[in-house]
Amino acid sequence: MKKLFVLLALTLLFINIVSAQTTTVWVVRHAEKDKSNPQDNNPGLSDEGRIRAGDLATYLKKVKFDVAFATPTKRTHQTLDSLVIPKVVDYKDIKSLVDSIKTNYAGKNVIIAGHSNTVLEIIEAFGGKRPKEELTDDDYDYIFELSVKGDKARVKMDQYGRPHHL
Repeated sequence: MKKLFVLLALTLLFINIVSAQTTTVWVVRHAEKDKSNPQDNNPGLSDEGRIRAGDLATYLKKVKFDVAFATPTKRTHQTLDSLVIPKVVDYKDIKSLVDSIKTNYAGKNVIIAGHSNTVLEIIEAFGGKRPKEELTDDDYDYIFELSVKGDKARVKMDQYGRPHHL
């Protein structure tokens, strides 16, 4: 009986420690895509986009990432190429992405590359408030840092690289 009680107490302590951890999640839209071929459904980055990807690496040079998540598109992966990341995982839906990060990467540093129509949804899925009403097709320079604890996220918004909005 004592062993069962000790095991139960240790389990509850472990759950409490894991749930109390803060996970830092960076969310960024992919850099500028190559629009030279309108028939290309999976374009890579343009020259400007490659420069912005380098600017992203400069902006985040002091952050050590444990994992990255990107949609299965060339442009999201290429946006993250300049960063030193041990593992890049493809994701397709936001709910599974958030569940995976909360379950497997609690207390870690994570970066997510998304699209103009998914970045703000990702922030909300982590429990954060939208820092902007919308991202347009021209918004490539925003980056969001989320401090995620449980079902709530504190959100900081910044810009990097050449600003689109002067």
